[in-house]
Amino acid sequence: MTVEFSNTKADDPTLVAKARERCYVPDPNKTGDLDKLREKALLKKFEVNKEVIKKLNVFRLEAVRAGFKKAWQEREYAVIVAVADKIPNNVLEKDPKLLMWYDQAVTRMGE
Repeated sequence: MTVEFSNTKADDPTLVAKARERCYVPDPNKTGDLDKLREKALLKKFEVNKEVIKKLNVFRLEAVRAGFKKAWQEREYAVIVAVADKIPNNVLEKDPKLLMWYDQAVTRMGE
C-alpha cells in the first residue's frame, strides 16, 4: 500500500477503486473462500495423478472427482478417460458421478 492511502478507511471509494484489480487474499472465515482453497488443493493432487504412468493404487477420490469435473467443464474428455484407466474399475463403478463423467467422456470422444 502506498503512503497516500495510509490514513484512509477500508471502505473509501478511491481505495476500493485502486484495489479492485489487485490480488485477493482468501478469508479463512468465509465458507466460499475455504471451498475454493480446498478445490485448488484437490486439483493439484489430480494433476499429480494425471502425470502418473502406472495404475493408481493410492489416490484421493475427492481429487479425482474435482479433476473430472474441471476436465468436463473444459471439454478435456481424453484426460477423464486416461485417468479413469489408471484407477481400479471397482472404484469407478461404485461412484455414480465418476462413472457418469467417464461414460459421457467416452461417448463424446467417439463422436
